[in-house]
Amino acid sequence: MAIQLPMAPLQPEVEAELSHLAKARIRRCTYRRLIAVTAGDERIYEVECLFPERKVPIPLGDLESATPVCNACTAPHIFRPDED
Repeated sequence: MAIQLPMAPLQPEVEAELSHLAKARIRRCTYRRLIAVTAGDERIYEVECLFPERKVPIPLGDLESATPVCNACTAPHIFRPDED
């Protein structure tokens, strides 16, 4: 059984270094559809998956909530060749 060790809080200079890093990137897929939704001056995208038949889309939510779902996909030949 693993014992969780206490973690020290991050120091302010470490937090500042991490703030410039890019967010997790969604892999480029041939079956994904992005729909731009206008919400004031903010850019929001809704994501739909069209795998396998491209007829009935499966809504995955906004880009942030769809990223882990899309990146965990294991369907063969679904991602663009430059992503593999």
